[in-house]
Amino acid sequence: MVSGEIDLASVPTLRGALVRLVGDAPGSVVAVDLDGVTVVDDTGLGVLLGGAAHARRTGGDLVVVCRAGAVRDLLELSGLARAIEVRDRLVA
Repeated sequence: MVSGEIDLASVPTLRGALVRLVGDAPGSVVAVDLDGVTVVDDTGLGVLLGGAAHARRTGGDLVVVCRAGAVRDLLELSGLARAIEVRDRLVA
């Protein structure tokens, strides 16, 4: 679960975690829970897209878990929800 703000200051941590998760389980679906996130900037959106691309190169995928709210609205408005599956809860 990710919490707080995903911005220029925090994206190196998120990027590193995504690379480790995908590397530890190639071919798996990695879920990123954003329900504890209050802000996502463009850099954060890019890291999520990059994480999805990395997972897909290994035969897996990345999904985002995010219920209704400002962050979910941003994922929809930015178009990220068309490139990465966004779920209301972990289990589809």
